[in-house]
Amino acid sequence: MTATPRRCYEPGHRPKFLVVVDETPECDRAVYFAARRAGRVGADIVLLAIAEAGDFEQWLGVSDVIKAEAVEEARERAEAAAARVRSVAGVEPEIVVHEGLPSAEIVALIEADEDISLLVLAAGTGSDGPGPLVSSLAGKSAGSFAVPIAIVPGHLSDRDIDTLS
Repeated sequence: MTATPRRCYEPGHRPKFLVVVDETPECDRAVYFAARRAGRVGADIVLLAIAEAGDFEQWLGVSDVIKAEAVEEARERAEAAAARVRSVAGVEPEIVVHEGLPSAEIVALIEADEDISLLVLAAGTGSDGPGPLVSSLAGKSAGSFAVPIAIVPGHLSDRDIDTLS
């Protein structure tokens, strides 16, 4: 990954924490951690919700409707996470909704926004492992990623996160 230089601490800029909003139970842990941390250090939050690109072509005439519904569901998830951020830290998050493959959309957003200084993910607690995003982004590409990645254990309570953030 080629890294766009970060400008988050230059005059006129402010650091942003990027949180990927999905339907997993542990997603709230990442949102809560980012909100608490941003509130303490004066950072902004970007909530990225992704309508995953599926094989809509097989549905012929209804593909546009299916895509629109997926985008609307992603936006609703982001709005719910935004309400959580506001209630936890009083920070007004930026909401971004993209359509595509999650790892590609995350990388593209980080490349496009040079104020993003941290990617916050939460690890699943199930027997399946930490989850596909954590596995793909923090695994293979972590050494060449453009920003640090914070992985919040999915089992932490609000109180646990309060003491860490």
